[in-house]
Amino acid sequence: MSILHNSSVVMTEVTFAWPDGTPVLDRITAAFGSGRTGLLGDNGTGKTTLLRLIAGELQAVSGTIAVSGRVGYLPQHLILDTTATVADLLDIRTQVDALRAIESGDSDPHLFDALNDAWDVEAQARASLDANGLTGIDLAREAGTLSGGETVLTALAGLHLSGDEIVLLDEPTNNLDRSARHELYDAIMAWQGTLIVVSHDVALLDLMDETAELRTGSVTVFGGNYSAYRQHVAQEQAAAEQALRTAQQQVRVEERQRAEAQIKLARRQRYARTDFENKRKPKMIMNQRKTEAQVSAGKLRGELDEKVDIARRAAQQQEERVRREQQISINLPDPGVPSSRRLAELSDHHNTRIVVQGRERIALTGRNGVGKTRLLECLVHARDPGVHVSAIRYTDRIGYLPQRLDHLDDTTSILDTVRETAPHSPPGEIRAKLAQFLFRTDTVYQRVGDLSGGERFRVALTRLLVAEPPHQLLVLDEPTNNLDLRSVDELVSALAAYAGGLIVVSHDDAFLDRLGIDTWVELDTHGLHQG
Repeated sequence: MSILHNSSVVMTEVTFAWPDGTPVLDRITAAFGSGRTGLLGDNGTGKTTLLRLIAGELQAVSGTIAVSGRVGYLPQHLILDTTATVADLLDIRTQVDALRAIESGDSDPHLFDALNDAWDVEAQARASLDANGLTGIDLAREAGTLSGGETVLTALAGLHLSGDEIVLLDEPTNNLDRSARHELYDAIMAWQGTLIVVSHDVALLDLMDETAELRTGSVTVFGGNYSAYRQHVAQEQAAAEQALRTAQQQVRVEERQRAEAQIKLARRQRYARTDFENKRKPKMIMNQRKTEAQVSAGKLRGELDEKVDIARRAAQQQEERVRREQQISINLPDPGVPSSRRLAELSDHHNTRIVVQGRERIALTGRNGVGKTRLLECLVHARDPGVHVSAIRYTDRIGYLPQRLDHLDDTTSILDTVRETAPHSPPGEIRAKLAQFLFRTDTVYQRVGDLSGGERFRVALTRLLVAEPPHQLLVLDEPTNNLDLRSVDELVSALAAYAGGLIVVSHDDAFLDRLGIDTWVELDTHGLHQG
């Protein structure tokens, strides 16, 4: 039976571009069946756009999208809407408001229509929240008072409530602590229906039944999880590299043979001219032989050129099979921090004091909602953290990368956003730095609000890179959330060479292990604990 007959989502020749004409997807054809599919792709390739097309939030310029069933969508930028309530995240706000109005004595028929007999909506919502470890969170509470992980888990609870047949998750483990991640993994393993997950979380991707990669304008589907897919790609690329070397060698052979043949032809023509000039044979015979030689030489050159062209085309075909991936290039400037220079201090009410100085690397860990982000903002913005800990800054040269990336103005261009932190740098220098982060030519004029999560992160990281003067302390809150796997490698290398201090919050143990952390600090409801 054709896969199309078993598919919940079928995309045929789908093309999408932004209103300014910037192309995103070109003639994409793909089919997603029941079960779990992990969708891979470098930042900016259009993964989020593809999900939004399936969800109906965007309309394709051309092509068709056939969807069999109701679609639920958990977007990547979910945590940016800080004014949404828990009821909004659960998608039951209308029903809850109607229920409370009816209970207050309002008998408007429209309220009963809105409620749609869901008299137990609050009880069901409470049960779903509790099942996701969100006990005690009120339906009227705003998302801005939740941690990023609590916001994501609340939205996931809403997807459970809705009973959608097709569920789209865009980077669902971003902002989730270890415990929450494992709760999500368990939920995904038990999920019924069609699940399409965009993620850079290797542990999550290894739970998938199939792996789809969006690359160079096409979707390739592999029947296996991420690890199996990477092994398949590695074997495929090894074979492609070998085939390319063989094809390139054949080009050299053909070019050498052509060169040798041309030398022989030139020598013969020189001998023929000498005979003609010395009139060793009758003129008629000499002219005839000259014409024959010219025809033969032209034919031979044509055959040799064709062989070289065939070899070059074969090499080009093999070249196209080999992946030449673009990577961001991060070179953090030297802030000139002496090893004895105090940069910051974290403390609690039990007299635990963590001093950051010189090139020290601090990892701040703890469960979602315990106050890690509030503590960082206390340090960066001199705010009251509202928890039982505090922070002191000893330098004003602090670069902060917030978890929500909501410090960027969605209405401004990439170029103007980055120039804010380096107003005296020449535009050409700023554009050169942006090019290191894969923002080239006219892409620097895109609005920040139109960017993917990964692209938004790269803009924020570029601002740190070009800041004047260079930051002495970097404070990073979940920096790997929106990065593809190769970009994480580049970030690790850049931070390893950075000559300033670092405080980083992350639930990605593999990332932290690679940073060479000097001090591990856990924050819980009792205070700070140094590991």
